[in-house]
Amino acid sequence: MNNNDILIRIRYALDIKDANMIEIFKLGGVEVTKEEVQMMLTKSTDGDIAENEGNIKCTNRMLDSFLNGLIIFKRGQQDPTPEQPKRPELSIKNNESVNNVVLKKLKIALALTSEDMLDILKEAGVIITKGELGAVLRKEGQKNYKECGDRYARNFLKGLAIKYRI
Repeated sequence: MNNNDILIRIRYALDIKDANMIEIFKLGGVEVTKEEVQMMLTKSTDGDIAENEGNIKCTNRMLDSFLNGLIIFKRGQQDPTPEQPKRPELSIKNNESVNNVVLKKLKIALALTSEDMLDILKEAGVIITKGELGAVLRKEGQKNYKECGDRYARNFLKGLAIKYRI
């Protein structure tokens, strides 16, 4: 899954309108217009994001900012403590960690427990243990860290859509 596909699936699962998408990006520190949002959320006929058709590729920085903005949008602005940096550093350091960061930040934004996440995955037909989920949610570089594959991320977003849209 690419970042545009993740963005499309999150938008669908949580039923986020264009105006709210713009606000969420703004809360995350990225200014986008309605047209830019729509161009990010448009798939070509073969399912790939085709830049030559005028579509905008969602970069790791843009996706990370969107997820940070989603947390603020859903849970409210948190007052920073004096030792906290002004702007959080990017969580998505490479293309392999994208799915892990998406799961972590959606867990925070939607105030989900590990049990809730397991139930959402179960709705989509995927059964994993609490230990496997914990390994995916760990910080990259930790001893038991496990990279989250597209299958888990795709099915988690599918389970979110089932939970929040039906």
